[in-house]
Amino acid sequence: MRRREFFTTSAAIAAAAASSPTRLIAADKPRRYANPIAVSTYSFWRFRRDSKLTIEKCIDLAAEYGFDGVEILHIQMESEENGYLQKLKRRAFTNGLDLCGFSTHQGFVSPDADVRKKNVDHTIRCIELAHQLGIPTIRINTGRWRTTKSFDELMKNRGIEPRLKGYTDEDGFKWVIDAIEQCLPAAEKRGVLLGLENHWGLGRTPEGVLKILDDIDSPWLRATMDTGNFFEDPYDKLELMAPHTVLVQAKTYYGGGTWYDVDLDYPRIGEMLRKHQYRGYVSLEFEGKEDYRTAIPKSLAVLRKAFS
Repeated sequence: MRRREFFTTSAAIAAAAASSPTRLIAADKPRRYANPIAVSTYSFWRFRRDSKLTIEKCIDLAAEYGFDGVEILHIQMESEENGYLQKLKRRAFTNGLDLCGFSTHQGFVSPDADVRKKNVDHTIRCIELAHQLGIPTIRINTGRWRTTKSFDELMKNRGIEPRLKGYTDEDGFKWVIDAIEQCLPAAEKRGVLLGLENHWGLGRTPEGVLKILDDIDSPWLRATMDTGNFFEDPYDKLELMAPHTVLVQAKTYYGGGTWYDVDLDYPRIGEMLRKHQYRGYVSLEFEGKEDYRTAIPKSLAVLRKAFS
């Protein structure tokens, strides 16, 4: 075929394709996609006595089981030295995995300015660690009043505890908002999104999380959705968070929950997140009593089916 004939024929094929009814139907139909599935290193440990695996071992097992990424639990790390961090990056890369999330523990609900400053400094340090690891988002919490000293007792009370005497929720929200605003310059500088989780304390409800997001109104503060932290009628609450979510932490409870169980309909959650065009990672947080060697692969199969 001569050059001129080739271009003439190609143009005719392209024009026919552009006018094809099949093409129009395909363009109008929303495209399905699969969310990548990660596993939190917490899933292998769950704060169970004598069961704390190294991050390296968690990465190897995540690859063996067929996950796409790993979310690192900060307090499970053995070091914060740069050599250790780069070793973790190399381990993940050679296993074909993303390091997709970093989960830290901090809290800003305290009338003591020094306590809040300590937690701000810790959060900024974790932003730096995430940046060194190449991780794009970290989970943060509001913190809680800590009037309930035992976490087991807090869980028996469904995460509800009395306010500190002499203070109000509005005081708490002011402390949290001020502290997060102090962290945002570091987040922007390092390109690390802060994901405020629906955890305990002032983040126990979607309204609490969204109040903070709305009041701060920063592109560097979004939400981390934990599917297991709304005990009653979770689906409407999860949907309120969906438009603002940058990472989903998906709980499973094989063998019975360590503190509680939530019967979650993951196909329903998957459809809800697709409706809101969520295309990010779904990170497994296995929190049951079954051996992780059987429970984590079963959990992966459930999430693959629901988010495919």
